[in-house]
Amino acid sequence: MPDSMAEQLQQDMVCEGLLECFHGLKQLDRACFEALVEAEEPLTVDEIAATVDRERSTAYRAVQRLLQTGFIQKEQVNYDQGGYYHVYSPTDPSKIAGDMQRLLNDWYAKMGQLIQEFEDKYEQVEATAPAEG
Repeated sequence: MPDSMAEQLQQDMVCEGLLECFHGLKQLDRACFEALVEAEEPLTVDEIAATVDRERSTAYRAVQRLLQTGFIQKEQVNYDQGGYYHVYSPTDPSKIAGDMQRLLNDWYAKMGQLIQEFEDKYEQVEATAPAEG
């Protein structure tokens, strides 16, 4: 992973990299998300695990991270005789994109504020520093 913003801007990136960049998600999280996107219907954790060739518990942790970030949605399916299970599907891409755009706007505003604080702080230092001569 690049250390600085300048290095990040020089890297080749793909749009799926936003999962990692914005939310710190892992490669497995991305694979689970892609499995859900490619599926024709919602999947259970067991089906996701089989698709990404991982243990159920490992896939479950990835699914939980995707749920927390809002990239996927959970739905309860009830059995006729009682009981239920959950299936997962990707969130509407326009909602995900809107959430990422808001996060980016918040980040941009925060960085702008920090840059202004940096300028103010070091202009004061420069103005009060004794002249060399």
